Amino acid sequence: MAIMNNIEALRETLRQEMERDPRIIITGEDVGPRGGVFRATQGLYQQFGENRVIDTPLAELSIVATGIGLALTGYFKPIVEIQFADFIFPAFNQILSEAARMRYRARSDWTVPLIIRAPYGGGISGGLYHSQSVEAFFAHIPGLYVVAPSTPYDIKGMLRAALMLEDPVLFFEHKKTYRLIKGEVPEEDYVVPIGKAAIRREGDDLTVISYGLAMHDSVKAADMLAAEGISAEVIDLRTIRPLDKETILESVKKTGKVL
Repeated sequence: MAIMNNIEALRETLRQEMERDPRIIITGEDVGPRGGVFRATQGLYQQFGENRVIDTPLAELSIVATGIGLALTGYFKPIVEIQFADFIFPAFNQILSEAARMRYRARSDWTVPLIIRAPYGGGISGGLYHSQSVEAFFAHIPGLYVVAPSTPYDIKGMLRAALMLEDPVLFFEHKKTYRLIKGEVPEEDYVVPIGKAAIRREGDDLTVISYGLAMHDSVKAADMLAAEGISAEVIDLRTIRPLDKETILESVKKTGKVL
């Protein structure tokens, strides 16, 4: 079983799935020969060529709109990258009014199997426009899946799960965890179900609900509390929409307190 950091798990899963399914194409700013600003797509252009790993203009609205169009053909499985989540808002109407609503407006005759990847969050001295966490804006949109995996294991499993869906998925990746977080990633195929949270640390006195980088910080804080005799349970949401209410409520029923 390989030890990978988050960006390695992401890159390797993209490679494996592109080898498996010729319908998968990647588009975005600098995703081609450069391999992306975080090197998430490094080597994929060289392996799969310019027709499957496509550099785009600096135009987020067009990146998402083109991805929607490709998905609607019924042949392609596009994965589009928004270079920084901070810049996703020019594409907000495309995501809300087109991608998320297509199944409803077409009575399921048309669907949008599209993955929109976006690095989010601070901690890398990115300043105002490269540090924002924008997931809350999308957490209330019917027809849209919103995920934020925090470990290499979950990145592989949830990306594979997202590719099996016929509806749009916003795949948020906390950029500080790219190289900070490492873990075991099985070589065999597996899926982490979208919509299912994980208990990262069990406890009886307090429920801490988190995801992304904050989940790792929460586990560290819970370990510190344990030294003071306080038992905190840490939930990693993993999926922001749909929310795993069952896991949350079961934990809160046990502890009686939420952070």
